[in-house]
Amino acid sequence: MCAWYGTEPSPNATARESNNRRKAKTKVARAHRKVRTARQDFLHRTSTRLVRDYDLIAIEDLMVKNMVRNRRLARVISDASWGEFRRQLEYEAERAGRTLVVVDRWYPSSKTCSECGHRLAELTLSVRHWTCPACRTHHDRDINAAKNILAAGRAVARSHTSGEACGAGVRRQGLVLSQSATKQEPHPARGGIHSL
Repeated sequence: MCAWYGTEPSPNATARESNNRRKAKTKVARAHRKVRTARQDFLHRTSTRLVRDYDLIAIEDLMVKNMVRNRRLARVISDASWGEFRRQLEYEAERAGRTLVVVDRWYPSSKTCSECGHRLAELTLSVRHWTCPACRTHHDRDINAAKNILAAGRAVARSHTSGEACGAGVRRQGLVLSQSATKQEPHPARGGIHSL
């Protein structure tokens, strides 16, 4: 227990901060400004390089606001500034006359085989590598999704429609399989992985 002896402290005494605290706040602000500037520089350089080097850029429409609700990924996603990166890509692609295709967020890019078009019934986020049960191709989840997003972007660019893609008419590298654009909900897999 603490007792106060003497006069009451003035209201301004608690509002004043020490010189050390002021110096610490300035140091932290400087560090945050340095990180923010480095991030902005990286985003500008990367988006400018992509727009300068490629006529077609395909990205996935991610719901960043929902993704940052995952407490394990929130800090990393926020630090990467995906929303700002997309905004800069859109701006610079329009300015340079490049094509930016935004693939629908419900397009199953990760669980669709980029070689044969086979779609898995389920693929959890913890599974980073998988083998297609139809053509036996081994896939890295992210590289496979990138191939599928690029194929969807190329299909949209060929058809000269708007910059929105749902994955319809995507041509695979191996067999020619087209997907119907009428239904976006997930379908049960053909063949798939047998349950034990």
